[in-house]
Amino acid sequence: MALLNKADWYTPAPLWQNGPAPGAFYHFPGGSTHSGVGGLQRSQAPMTTGTSVVGIQFKDGVLIAADILGSYGSLARFRNLERVMKVNDNIILGAGGDYADYQCLKSNIERKILEEECLDDGLSLKPKALHCWLTQVMYNRRSRFDPFWNNFIIGGLEGDKLFLGTVDKLGTGYSDPVIATGYGAYMATPILRKAYEENKEMTKEQAVELLYKVMQVLFYRDARSFPKYQLGIITKEGGVEIQGPLTLDSYWGPAIM
Repeated sequence: MALLNKADWYTPAPLWQNGPAPGAFYHFPGGSTHSGVGGLQRSQAPMTTGTSVVGIQFKDGVLIAADILGSYGSLARFRNLERVMKVNDNIILGAGGDYADYQCLKSNIERKILEEECLDDGLSLKPKALHCWLTQVMYNRRSRFDPFWNNFIIGGLEGDKLFLGTVDKLGTGYSDPVIATGYGAYMATPILRKAYEENKEMTKEQAVELLYKVMQVLFYRDARSFPKYQLGIITKEGGVEIQGPLTLDSYWGPAIM
């Protein structure tokens, strides 16, 4: 049997059939260079982005809230983008930053959950495990100088214990009973922390009311926010619930002295 020449091992299909070959670089009109799948450089200029995500622990569970606006630069372009998702019966996830990168990671997480369900071994992904995995993924991409341009908040139940953690685009992660990302890290964190320190055993109703107030403050102060938001709730008794879009009341008339 005659040996094949190296050129016969693989004949690449035309570009219009299968797209760029992995890792290959192609020159497009205008002189810019783009990498194919597996290339090092893709984008460090997010296009459609979401703003702050806020989260807090209460007596029996965790709340995560994020508005549904997708900003195209300074244009309020997309007004129905969901940024809070149910991962499984133990975990909820909120995402800020580039929406395309969030969609990519969301599909990877959903694939992991599907593979886990196919094993049918009675085990399920825990919030600390997802937090650790996201930390490694984000740090890996940061180390390749091609980060996922996102900030995540992960909330859930670890047995009988509550968990609330965050990961940013640099792969920096930590857990805390009160977390806010983006502009909310400046405007929402003081409100949330003060309320939590005064009442660490707050009820679900009190926590929902607190996040409503926080989302109102962000709508007034953050130019990239929106008066409709999603609320992710996970409790020991009720499981996971994603509410919304919920509408915020606002008043833009003259101040009453």
